[in-house]
Amino acid sequence: MVQPVKSKSGRSPSGVPVSGRAWLMLALATVGFAVNFWAWALLSPLGPRFKESLDLSSFQQSLLVAVPVVVGSLGRVPVGALTDRFGGRVMFPIVSAVTIVPVLSLGLAGHSSLAALLVGGFFLGIGGTAFAVGVPFVNAWFPPERRGLGIGVFGAGMGGTAISALTTVRLVDARGMAAPFLITAAVLAVYAVVAAAVLRDAPGRTVPAEPLARRLAVTFRLGITWQASALYAVAFGGYVAFSVYLPTYLKTGYGLTQADAANRMAGFVLLAVAMRPVGGWLSDRLGPVRILAGALAVVVAGAVVQSFTPALAPVGTVAFLAMAAALGAGSGATFALVALLTPADRVGSVTGVVGAAGGLGGFLPPLVMGSLYGEYGTYAAGLALLAIVAAAALAFTLTAVRAAVRGGDRKPRTGRRSGHHRIAGTTA
Repeated sequence: MVQPVKSKSGRSPSGVPVSGRAWLMLALATVGFAVNFWAWALLSPLGPRFKESLDLSSFQQSLLVAVPVVVGSLGRVPVGALTDRFGGRVMFPIVSAVTIVPVLSLGLAGHSSLAALLVGGFFLGIGGTAFAVGVPFVNAWFPPERRGLGIGVFGAGMGGTAISALTTVRLVDARGMAAPFLITAAVLAVYAVVAAAVLRDAPGRTVPAEPLARRLAVTFRLGITWQASALYAVAFGGYVAFSVYLPTYLKTGYGLTQADAANRMAGFVLLAVAMRPVGGWLSDRLGPVRILAGALAVVVAGAVVQSFTPALAPVGTVAFLAMAAALGAGSGATFALVALLTPADRVGSVTGVVGAAGGLGGFLPPLVMGSLYGEYGTYAAGLALLAIVAAAALAFTLTAVRAAVRGGDRKPRTGRRSGHHRIAGTTA
């Protein structure tokens, strides 16, 4: 069984000190992640409004919302590799500043036609790549024993999508279409300036020397790249899928009003966001395999229960909130696993691929759920399929992933320390 590592003094590795400067860098990175995700998610809340004003079909509305997400997800692969090379101090201001351009374009002139929205949405996807900048940046600042917590706290910046969901439509109603875009652009500009002035890469950061193409080729050959991608596609992909589709599910399956369904979706999102750093912290203490296994088991149970469409109060609500907590914790644990098994000079590259898998993993389930509901008039089959996928991920975690952790613990990797400087939970 995996056991927490103890120091000579008998303290858990969670007692390893972290400098005040590291916490400051973490706070700035988390804010940057949240701000860029806020921008990245600006079009989604306005999808129904654009559908009505531009007479869009359902497919065109889905395409409008999907384009920034797909670009932001795939863009994490090269951006993560570039972060390995140039560092977060350079990449955070660049990503934030470049994202200002499509935000202003959409707010001032790019919302009058579907073509303009799609072009603006394509470049808006750049904001979604901020995740691949922050993980290697934070990873380098924190000691191995605390990286699960650090990356988990950074991951809470995904709550930036909630800022967009809660403010965009209200600002449009109160101040006009340009308002949310102008405000977001201003916040991005302030952050880019602050990041350029204050952010610093960790002392001794490992900088890869080989060309970008070669680094990506090596990244795709690493086992952890594909293991973490599969797990993140389920954990974070499940979170994305529910945050996108839950209002439709609640409105169709339970007859809730749009406002009530949106509020319940917000509760799901906030709980998942809050549990992400908890998942990272627990991974530092107990090991990521245990936390991932526990989280996936909860998802299996919740999906099975919900497949019977129980009464929303209390059984359905408990099932959904349990899955929200599990998906958030599982997302945090996945990147604790990345920090544990990835060579230090390739964290950005691996993060880019894994982050892309998670983002893309969130957009297949809503399509499947909608198709199955249209065919059978019930969501039972879709939720049963979720239970099967989560069960497969659980089996994968307890076999291949556990073996990789044990093997990695016995093999010191380039750029990483061995001995008692390992992440907690890596001793077989």
